[in-house]
Amino acid sequence: MEKDLDQPSPEGILQIASGFWASKILLAAVKFDLFTFLAREKTMSAGQIKDSLKLKCSDRNVYDFLDALTALKFLNREGLLADALYSNSIHTDTFLDKHKESYIGGLLEMLNSRIYHHWGNLEEGLLTGGPQNETKEGSENFFSVIYQDPQKLRGFINAMSGIQRGNFMTFAQKFDFSRYNTLTDAGGAGSMFSLTVAKYHPHMICTSFDLPIVVPIAIENIQRAELQNQVKTASGDFFNDPIPPADVVVMGNILHDWDEEKKLMLIKKAYDAVNHGGAFVAIENVIDDERRHNVFGMMMSLNMLIETGKGFDYTFNDFNKWVTAAGFRSTELISLAGPSSAAIAYK
Repeated sequence: MEKDLDQPSPEGILQIASGFWASKILLAAVKFDLFTFLAREKTMSAGQIKDSLKLKCSDRNVYDFLDALTALKFLNREGLLADALYSNSIHTDTFLDKHKESYIGGLLEMLNSRIYHHWGNLEEGLLTGGPQNETKEGSENFFSVIYQDPQKLRGFINAMSGIQRGNFMTFAQKFDFSRYNTLTDAGGAGSMFSLTVAKYHPHMICTSFDLPIVVPIAIENIQRAELQNQVKTASGDFFNDPIPPADVVVMGNILHDWDEEKKLMLIKKAYDAVNHGGAFVAIENVIDDERRHNVFGMMMSLNMLIETGKGFDYTFNDFNKWVTAAGFRSTELISLAGPSSAAIAYK
């Protein structure tokens, strides 16, 4: 008998309400390096996994953990309970094995160690309008707090590289770089965007621009990739210093950190840095203009409330208004990986 779609059902409510259960199961697996173990061993039994991860819970708990990951499509399984053999799904094997260049687990590690706990205070954030992270009891800027701790800094940069890696690869393939020769990634963090463009477009000379404390991490990544001839670094503060000029100026997950006034300031600085005929690119979770479909973009915007108090994600209509005010002549929106897009303004 078919389900009557007009009848009220609690299914969707319960699924979303308990969604943090599924999230925490995945985050725990990443913290335990489960997918990295399985990428190396190919298949493992529940007993082998229990021993490898040094789990002290009962066998039944281990079965529940692994079978939940299987039902959620993160693992494959042959057999049942003690006789079962587990292996990575194609997605976890590609993106959650620490030994692969495509690893995006840095973001998941930060979700588990920081953001998971801060989101427990969403109600207070909505009531007060204030950030709910490490800056909650003080007046310091979120980024200054993160950058004071070398471990948190590296974790944050790895997380940002993880969340954007698919976007960077997609943009490097979709955007027409044949008309351009130089690129500046403003707020370039670990230089992953510049490295990605350089790999796909050998004629491009890229500059990763960020605070002096971040530059050594970018240099490490450039040297590891052996792309020193194509990718350079520059240090500075994009609020106080000029952005190094280039044909293409990029900001990845930068604008959403700030209120509208600072967004406009950064866009104007990008305009000044873009060579005539060039482009400014903002890679973010651009919310659809109807504000109905890009749920992740709206949740990310709430995450900016948690992290910064004043930052927010935006629609393409918002972007058009801001870049037109800065002087750009035309715009384009390119869909990237998942809920992300590249909002482009041409000078």
